[in-house]
Amino acid sequence: MPLLSVILPTYNPDLIRLGQTLDCLKTQTLPTEFWELLIIDNNSDSPVAGQIDTGWHPAARVIREPRQGLTFARLKGFLEANGNVAILVDDDNLLNENYLKLSLEIFEDHPGLGAAGGKSLPLFEYEQPAWLKEFYGNLALRDLGEQVIINAWEATYPITAPVGAGMVIRMDALKSYIKKITSQKEPISDRTGNSLSSGGDNDIVLEILKSGWQTGYFPMLSLIHIIPQQRTKTEYLARLINHTNKSWIRLLESHQINPWKKVADWTVPLRKMKAWLTYSSWKGPVNYIRWRGACGTFDGLARSNYLKK
Repeated sequence: MPLLSVILPTYNPDLIRLGQTLDCLKTQTLPTEFWELLIIDNNSDSPVAGQIDTGWHPAARVIREPRQGLTFARLKGFLEANGNVAILVDDDNLLNENYLKLSLEIFEDHPGLGAAGGKSLPLFEYEQPAWLKEFYGNLALRDLGEQVIINAWEATYPITAPVGAGMVIRMDALKSYIKKITSQKEPISDRTGNSLSSGGDNDIVLEILKSGWQTGYFPMLSLIHIIPQQRTKTEYLARLINHTNKSWIRLLESHQINPWKKVADWTVPLRKMKAWLTYSSWKGPVNYIRWRGACGTFDGLARSNYLKK
């Protein structure tokens, strides 16, 4: 039985980027006998199985998940996994060659650790605008330095919590999350088709923390995140942050840790108009993106949205 399961969800992937991701998995220093590879085809228009080579790995499976959405794809991976530890890998992630080996060592050394992550560094396919760095966190990019940081549940969301790209999870720590997701009619909003909502990563982290496990940042875990030109464009980032902020409010409310008060629905258009002026949204990309983010927050705080659990 493998010690570790790599779960790689994908939906209509760019085959060149996916190929790069698989190439980095091929060169892992952890022998393949100790880990399995689960590629979750999340209802792609053309089945992924016939478009990629998995013959290099003796325990590779391509599994179809017809329910659209990243949450369902990951859940399928969790339910199919045979390892004691799982690693979530996106189809544009290039893992350092020691990523799998170090992950097992870290979890062996920290028995109370439920989830961990590390550095997610950018590889831009095209030259990025100078202002983009402000929004690195929204693109799942992070570098918190060289110090290990471990957090426990404190009725809040730790800023050092692992992002979804490269997140390492102890399967025993997922019991509460899996039970919740399998019993919900509509899980917390996450990426589905063209939707850019992204509450799923944080929902996993919160359920793990609330179950009494720790989460950690380990800088020795490092991956490269490929960023295509589309994701550096103003309108994409504005839509991303708008959707993310709205789903963030809903997530915090579902875990009863939302620090902000609800707002009356009728005030939302007025708040957006005021924010347009406050952020000087017409002055440039950064101002406009910040304003769209604020609009997402207002939509999330609207009383009617609190009914959508």
